[in-house]
Amino acid sequence: MGKKEILLELVDQFYEFSNARPDDKECTMTDFLGYLNAKNKVLPISMRKFEGQEEGWLKENHRKVNNDISILMVFMYRYAKGYIKKALRDSVLQTPEEFTFLITLMTYTSMTKTQLINSQIMEKTSGTEIIKRLFKLGLIDEKDDHDDRRSKQVFITELGRNEIISLLPVIDTVADIVIANLSIEERNSLAYLLNKMDHYHNDIFQNKKNVELQLLVYSGESYVYKSNLNSADR
Repeated sequence: MGKKEILLELVDQFYEFSNARPDDKECTMTDFLGYLNAKNKVLPISMRKFEGQEEGWLKENHRKVNNDISILMVFMYRYAKGYIKKALRDSVLQTPEEFTFLITLMTYTSMTKTQLINSQIMEKTSGTEIIKRLFKLGLIDEKDDHDDRRSKQVFITELGRNEIISLLPVIDTVADIVIANLSIEERNSLAYLLNKMDHYHNDIFQNKKNVELQLLVYSGESYVYKSNLNSADR
């Protein structure tokens, strides 16, 4: 295909992309590249077999690409968690969650406990236990919140900073292992897609925790939020 044909193809693709979006939805180059990537035909890779002999029932009744993606994302989390545990073998930190709490505090002067827990996408009870352990290890400390006397701000100590700095090289190795067989282009595409999903799910986590599961189905550009629809019909 010549340069002119490629350019004409890009124009046609952009026309399809823009027509598929609402008139008031801003078009960005990043979104267009994501659209092109999604339409790009690649050689399919069969999902690794992990079902038993009754897998036909599963495929017939429940198996969709959405299910495969969800399963594979859980698997990837478990792989990464296993690698991080190996990286922490000689550290006072015991879990990946302790590491992410601590490295987040490296980027803030201080945070409230609630802010820190929410930033890690964790429930309050589990997050509080991690903070307690880091506090006992002397890796974090707390001080009064000037804006709210009832609250405390937590911050990383010099000991905590030194622990993080010592771990960064081996954590970089973990990152290299996790994305090992992806090309540069595939890594960029995956980062784009995961960031897009993170923005979507973080909004649910921060603002719609109490909404029923069935009401959080995504359709087009927004949630199918039935409580809003019902109130609009009254």
